[in-house]
Order: sequence, then C-alpha cells, then structure tokens
Amino acid sequence: MGRIFSRPRPRHRPQWHPTSLSTSSDGDAVSLEFFFDYISPYAYIAWTQIHALAAEHGRTVTPVPVLFAAMLNESDTRGPAEIPAKRAYTFVDVSRTASVLGLRLEPPPSHPFNPLLALRVSTLAAPPQARLALITRLYQATWAGGPGVTDPAVVARIAREVGIEDAVARAQRPETKARLRENTAAAIQRGVFGVPTIIADGEMFWGYDSFGHLRRLLAGTLRVDAAAVERWEGLPASAHRKGS
Repeated sequence: MGRIFSRPRPRHRPQWHPTSLSTSSDGDAVSLEFFFDYISPYAYIAWTQIHALAAEHGRTVTPVPVLFAAMLNESDTRGPAEIPAKRAYTFVDVSRTASVLGLRLEPPPSHPFNPLLALRVSTLAAPPQARLALITRLYQATWAGGPGVTDPAVVARIAREVGIEDAVARAQRPETKARLRENTAAAIQRGVFGVPTIIADGEMFWGYDSFGHLRRLLAGTLRVDAAAVERWEGLPASAHRKGS
C-alpha cells in the first residue's frame, strides 16, 4: 500500500496496558468501540459478527473509521498484503473463517486499494441506523462480490441508497478529511495499532480471533493476572534486528 497518510511521529510511543484505554469520548461504557478500515478482510468478518455479540450482552457498537496505512506508518512496518507470503496466507485464512461462519467472502477488484474515500464518507454525520447500513454496504461492495469502493460513483450510490446525500462532495471537504485524520491519530495515541480493534470497558481486543476473549469479558468471566501483565510490559529486550 502506498504511503497515503503521514503525521508527525509522537515523541513517546503509546504503551498499551488495560488501564490506559478509556471508553469513548461520550463516556459510554455500554458501547463497544469498533476501529476499522475497509482494506482489512478480518475487519469485514468482525463487522459481520460484532453486532450480534454486542446485543447478546446489552451493548451497542460505535464504529470508528481509521486509516490502517497510517498505523503502519506509525510503527514503520508493512501490512500483511505487502509481504507476499503473508498476503497469500491471509487470503487462505480469511476464506477458512468465512466458510466456518457461512459468510460470503470474495476478493475485491484489487488489493491493496485506496480506502480513503469510503472511510471519509463513513465519518459523515448520519442517523445511527443509516451509518451502520452505509458501513455494511461498503463492506459488502468490497468483500462480498461487489465493485469495490474506490469509484466515487459507487460510493455515492451506496450512500444515497441508505439516505446520505452528497456524500462524495462532503467527503472532500477539509473538515471531513481532518475528521478521519483525527480519528486515526486519537486511536494511535490510545494504543490502537491495527484493524479490527475493539475497545470494551477499557480493554483492547485486536483481530477477529480475539472475539473469544471479548465474549468472556462481556460475560464477566475473563480473568487476567494484572501483575503478570506488568511483568511482561517491563521485560527488557536483549537483541535487536538490524535497522529496527
């Protein structure tokens, strides 16, 4: 993926631990914050499952569009699709998962692709149900046999069909572009480094394969030794790769 987002490096990189993450800016501990980018098939799979999981436990979902490329830039690393062996494995792995879930999954027209327009449109003010429908339709256009989300005409049509008018024009406004940058910068500051990421009750869960732990947290059965976690965080490194 091209470097399509840049921002100054923070002087100190955030270090995540369970008590360092807060709830949403609205202070809503009931809501699950769902950080996503359309470029990730794992985020697509997670999006199809998060709502039922939330409803089981009386929770809601707050979607937060972020730019995964910026997170890669922040950590100075490459995405899975930029490493040939990992790219090949990723598509096998998500196909296995989709098969288990009975979920339609087809490759997009290209990958990596530029998700900026779709992400910006997803930040636009809209009624909650319209926004959820927009994200679902954009994900389906990307990962369920659709035309992708890089064509402005496709994005505009999807937005219009869920009741969001002039979406593409509004997405080009400076304040909309700034909103996506702010979402991403704020997520990075809170320790989010990839998608999908869910924050629930101050705990962070990365990837669809962490949903088992998320389910246990919501059920009140997740047990973690905080002292052991602190020991891991304080563990010194005794070797470094060249260039790292």
